[in-house]
Amino acid sequence: MNTTKRDLVNEISLRTGLPAIETKKIIECFLDSVARTLIEGNNIELRGFGRFKIRNRNSYKGRNPRTGEQINVEAGKKPVFEPSKELRKVLNG
Repeated sequence: MNTTKRDLVNEISLRTGLPAIETKKIIECFLDSVARTLIEGNNIELRGFGRFKIRNRNSYKGRNPRTGEQINVEAGKKPVFEPSKELRKVLNG
């Protein structure tokens, strides 16, 4: 099952007692800040949780899955998340 932004808003709203509308604004501001920071080329480190960063992707030859035709995929940037040791430890029991 996937968790949506609405699910996060409801969970945080219940846990903090903040109205859902205020909680949604806070979450949207957080996500916007993460995106802007990555666009600027900076990493975000949340100690005990993980790190968001940009990884450069080289160009490569790919294939169109519908036609099988070979295509050139241009180089670009890819956002990645690296979990912290603490988060990995919690996830793995």
